Amino acid sequence: MAIINVTFPDGSKKEFAEGTNIREVAKSISGRLAKEALAAEVNGKIVDLNYQLKEDAAVKIFTFQDNQGKHVFRHSSAHLLAEAVLNLFPDTKLGIGPAIEDGFYYDFDSEHTFTPEDLEKIEAEMIRLGKEKQEFTRKELAKEEAVEYFNDKDEDYKVELIKDFPPDEIISTYTQGNFTDLCAGPHIPNTGYIKAVKLLSLAGAYWRGSEKNPQLQRIYGTSFAKKSQLEEYLEKLEEAKKRDHRKLGTQLGLFTLVEEGPGFPIFLPKGMVLRNLLEDYWRKEHVKAGYLEIKTPIILNRGMWERSGHWDHYQENMYFTTIDEQDFAIKPMNCPGGMLVYRQEQHSYRELPLRTAELGLVHRHEMSGALHGLMRVRAFTQDDAHIFMLPEQITDEIKGVIDLVDKFYKKFGFSYHVELSTKPEKAMGSDETWEKATDALELALKEKEFDYVINEGDGAFYGPKIDFHLEDCLGRTWQCGTIQLDFLMPEKFDLTYIGEDGNKHRPVMIHRVIFGSIERFIGILIEHYAGAFPTWLAPVQAKILSIADRNNEYAHRLAKEMSENGLRVEVDDRNEKIGYKIRQGQLAKLPYMLIVGDKEENDKTVAVRKRSEGDIGAVSVGQFITDMLAEIAGEAR
Repeated sequence: MAIINVTFPDGSKKEFAEGTNIREVAKSISGRLAKEALAAEVNGKIVDLNYQLKEDAAVKIFTFQDNQGKHVFRHSSAHLLAEAVLNLFPDTKLGIGPAIEDGFYYDFDSEHTFTPEDLEKIEAEMIRLGKEKQEFTRKELAKEEAVEYFNDKDEDYKVELIKDFPPDEIISTYTQGNFTDLCAGPHIPNTGYIKAVKLLSLAGAYWRGSEKNPQLQRIYGTSFAKKSQLEEYLEKLEEAKKRDHRKLGTQLGLFTLVEEGPGFPIFLPKGMVLRNLLEDYWRKEHVKAGYLEIKTPIILNRGMWERSGHWDHYQENMYFTTIDEQDFAIKPMNCPGGMLVYRQEQHSYRELPLRTAELGLVHRHEMSGALHGLMRVRAFTQDDAHIFMLPEQITDEIKGVIDLVDKFYKKFGFSYHVELSTKPEKAMGSDETWEKATDALELALKEKEFDYVINEGDGAFYGPKIDFHLEDCLGRTWQCGTIQLDFLMPEKFDLTYIGEDGNKHRPVMIHRVIFGSIERFIGILIEHYAGAFPTWLAPVQAKILSIADRNNEYAHRLAKEMSENGLRVEVDDRNEKIGYKIRQGQLAKLPYMLIVGDKEENDKTVAVRKRSEGDIGAVSVGQFITDMLAEIAGEAR
């Protein structure tokens, strides 16, 4: 019998007999790993634990502690959900059921309209089936066999999927108990591993994401290896609900969403204060970093978008109009305008790198079902920048952008991780050009000693990119910043510079954002801070509360003095009890409330109530202003 050499992630090696399965490999390492193992990666392919080794292999075994392990676990949970639904509602037809971040979903076509009460019944059935420890069994079929099998089961959606496969494709199914589903796998060993499950919500979803197709019912859920993990997750969900930026945005008077403009948020006065503070900070830091601010048109003609590649690669996300019988498009990205700015004059190598930056309003068509507050909109402002440079400047410029991103995120208290996204299936340019660009991004990350993971196939259509995923106080991640290296766009727009040799050469360019979308970043900040912004960022930094009408004049006089010193102050002079005013101030999450009555007016003081500490006593007006300005200066550094 042949001997198989297995290499593990730590570099260690072991020998196994040919035909040894992954479960036996895990057992050879430790009994605990054998018990907790869910799936494995063998020579880059994710496989079940019963996968048998046939050749020398690099093997990594996944548990629920690994993202890949969670993905397999939750995909298996989606299959368990489908089995439970069919047991309770036999006439239901199946759509698809993938794992998603933090959970899974399954789409169903049923004459029965699912309700929250149904979710409880389905969840109970899933738990019952889990206790049966049904094994997941893989079977491979020829395409014709698979079509016949699912036709017999009257699963039209599955048949449609199978028919899209190439003629000679081998189709795999997975069965647990009496339930069989079309699936590439892999899956966990059996349903008994799923000890904690919760069905979370219902939604509508068009089959294959097209409004032309039937609308199915989608059930979302999550699952964990331990009940304690589920309880912790549900607690975080409750906290996230309290922090929902849509709810807080209304409560704090920051923005509103209206039926007359779905996906087009309206910013209210306090929201504009917050937005302007972010943009002011952005401008200040970009001036320091050597950027020149520009503004490019919101509409450009079809020829521009054809040249940039957006017309062919991004058209379904764009809005169009006709002017003077010519086709125009509303910009979904700012980069073509940046090309026009560079092209206004012939540049010399001495001028490079040339860093241009723009707070550019862009529009992208999003499905109505995908819209979500400020997080997913149809119109948003990108804090875009385009850097035109010499080839030998690439690494230093990328490192400079990395430093700027790091400075921004630390300013708001975010940690983050980095991904390197490579060539997608639909892309412009040769493999050689993509490899050159990817290597340059990777070199910069290595020289900065950044840990990063490879995100295969998720680059932009014109170049690879570094993505920054920031982490908020609840541990949720948000992809915001990105650095995209582009050798193609300068060629498409025939951009040149005069080199040291007096000849024309092609510059290289970087596309980059830090906030990503101002709107989305505001949504993230609202939830990160739960609406309780640091003093420098708060739309209203202090509110003066008068105890009696006779104190109103003093309150307004104080507000005027504080405003003249650069503080953002309001007065609550309503004819209400002071306790009510304080409660309203707490709901508004004000950094400071200043209570003034007869004593404070006579002493020329204010009674200070700080959001984080409660009542801290009376101080002179001058002292309060000095202390506030010092606090804001410290935060704003």
